[in-house]
Amino acid sequence: MIQQKPIENFREYSQFESLKDFNNNIEAFLFEHKKDFTRSELMAFKGLVRFCAKVYGVSNASINTILRAIKERYNGHGVSESTFHRMKRKCVKLGILTVKETVRKDGSQSSNLWIFNRFLKKDDSRSNGNDTPCNQRKQEDTAKNKQTKDEQLTPQKTSHHSFKTSNLNNKRNDVQLDYTYTSNRVPKEFRNLVNCFFDNYKMIEELWKIITIQTRYLTYYTLQDKVDLAVDTFKQLIRNLKHGRKIKNMFGYYWGIVNNFLDAEMFEIMNEVA
Repeated sequence: MIQQKPIENFREYSQFESLKDFNNNIEAFLFEHKKDFTRSELMAFKGLVRFCAKVYGVSNASINTILRAIKERYNGHGVSESTFHRMKRKCVKLGILTVKETVRKDGSQSSNLWIFNRFLKKDDSRSNGNDTPCNQRKQEDTAKNKQTKDEQLTPQKTSHHSFKTSNLNNKRNDVQLDYTYTSNRVPKEFRNLVNCFFDNYKMIEELWKIITIQTRYLTYYTLQDKVDLAVDTFKQLIRNLKHGRKIKNMFGYYWGIVNNFLDAEMFEIMNEVA
């Protein structure tokens, strides 16, 4: 019996070279077997996959933790534990998932260890991972070419006081600090973009904080994914402002934009696998 421990100690069970390698295998599996799952089971499957990013393809998250994350992601509309177990049995039968029991130090039963197996040959996924039994059918290329529409934004430095929000008020005798005082936790790409419009470190940090909160359960999101999301949503914010949209609460409005982007992404994923 395997003893429960921090997820980093289970790296030996990972069969993937990188997160991209893992994602490619999951996409290939769904392309072949999405028809074998119901919509709710696919939601449960995706929920489990999101917890397998820290150690590629491996997780020791409890079922309750996974179900709570799914429920929060869908604004209270989650899946039942019985649905999760149906999904688990199908995945095990199809060979994509191995489930191992773990125990605590006192010998009591703990959460399972979820181990995703390779679906693609290592040559197909361009990975140097371990050789494991793979589906022999050649995987069709399902990657979509994403065409991004980058609109030209005319940088225009705007004083912090040009946009009065309920969340960003400093005392009149406070010294206004510019973008150079922004925490190094905020990626430079996003900081520099926001600085073109708001030369205020607090504004930049609060906007980035919204990104980190909204993606805290999206464990498959890399830092670059978060930066891309932040850039796209901030551009949407600026477009709306330039089109005359009156905003009372800048941060609340931005929160809504980010939430809508993530909802659209999830619906797109579910439509692809449905």
